[in-house]
Amino acid sequence: MTPQQCRAARGWLDWSQSDLATAAQVSLSTVRDYEKERRVPIANNLGAMRVALESNGVGFVFDDHGVASGITFAQPAKIAG
Repeated sequence: MTPQQCRAARGWLDWSQSDLATAAQVSLSTVRDYEKERRVPIANNLGAMRVALESNGVGFVFDDHGVASGITFAQPAKIAG
């Protein structure tokens, strides 16, 4: 997951950085610094952030070379009716 994908995923879920930090059980500064590309979190924190987003329906898209290319909903969105 890239910082850009992280920001996009939060936006899609309408989550603040604080929401992601809480869901992933990491510090707010971990999310903030990663998204601003100040530093890369340790592997388990980055993994926890990704799992938190994925468990709420976001999928991460990569090309054939493993380069990040976007996000998608991993589960269909529920349509109100």
